[in-house]
Amino acid sequence: MYAVKIEVNSGKTGEGSSASSSGVPSADAGPCSNADVDEIQVSVGNPRVEHVTGIVHLYRQTHGRDEAGTFSPKLPVGRGDRLCALALPSDMGVAEFCSYVGAYLPQIKDMRLVRREGGRAACMVLLRFISVATTDEFYLNFNNKPFSSLEPELMCRLVFVKDLEFISSTDGTSVPTPPAGQTELPTCPVCLERLDEHISGIVTTVCNHRFHNECLQRWGDTSCPVCRYCSGASSADSHCLTCGTSRDLWMCLICGHMGCGRYREGHAAKHSEETGHSYALELEAQRVWDYASDNYVHRLVQSKKNGKLVELPSPDPVSSRRDGASL
Repeated sequence: MYAVKIEVNSGKTGEGSSASSSGVPSADAGPCSNADVDEIQVSVGNPRVEHVTGIVHLYRQTHGRDEAGTFSPKLPVGRGDRLCALALPSDMGVAEFCSYVGAYLPQIKDMRLVRREGGRAACMVLLRFISVATTDEFYLNFNNKPFSSLEPELMCRLVFVKDLEFISSTDGTSVPTPPAGQTELPTCPVCLERLDEHISGIVTTVCNHRFHNECLQRWGDTSCPVCRYCSGASSADSHCLTCGTSRDLWMCLICGHMGCGRYREGHAAKHSEETGHSYALELEAQRVWDYASDNYVHRLVQSKKNGKLVELPSPDPVSSRRDGASL
């Protein structure tokens, strides 16, 4: 049985509070020693807005012989309706994963993406199904199944989730709860309809925004429709060349040097001071910063009339995707 433990810390150093939920397996899940437990650090949220960190406790499953005499994983006793896909390929987004699960997509009530911390960056997917029977069927059909026939070494590794708890407050205050017997239904930012898991499946992205899975599938790219945060392959294997961090990365547009932002160690700014290279690209938001003018310049174009730089107005996000070649 696998258990999930989420601890929330403030994004600011030395501030905030933390809370956690117990990840101890139940008695019917069998004995488990410390040697049988692995931990994976995870986080959610747009790094420019919030950073919620957590720990996933993984308990190794037992294996038994089937009728053919081969070893196969046993379904844990007392399991629920939640599964976790341990790692998605760096080039697979939400729409691609929804296509991968195929006919099981309507059977998924809730899908949440979390970011794996430490080592090689990857996304994990937490799935909640409409029933335990559907969860078992999905596990047996998709566990150790390749994501693509072109890359058979990249397989979908599924595990059962025992417990999951998110504490969304980072300053120690309690989160307001609706009246007893009532549930507040948020709206989908794309279609503006209510997000009701009993009617349609809900997807929660890495940046903590929620959508209908159909709406997110129709979105034109891998960025978030609300905050434009994108956790794609562009920054999955990148790191600061000075301190090695993989967070808040900026790439010099002149020489390709990779450095961290000023809210980390500021190695990108130091590189600009040493070399005089003024322009750097923020990998997460794909915006360009000019260290000389101390401002963003990714929407500047040169006027044909006088040759001066003018700011390009931000287009409507919906119409710009329909007229994709307008820029």
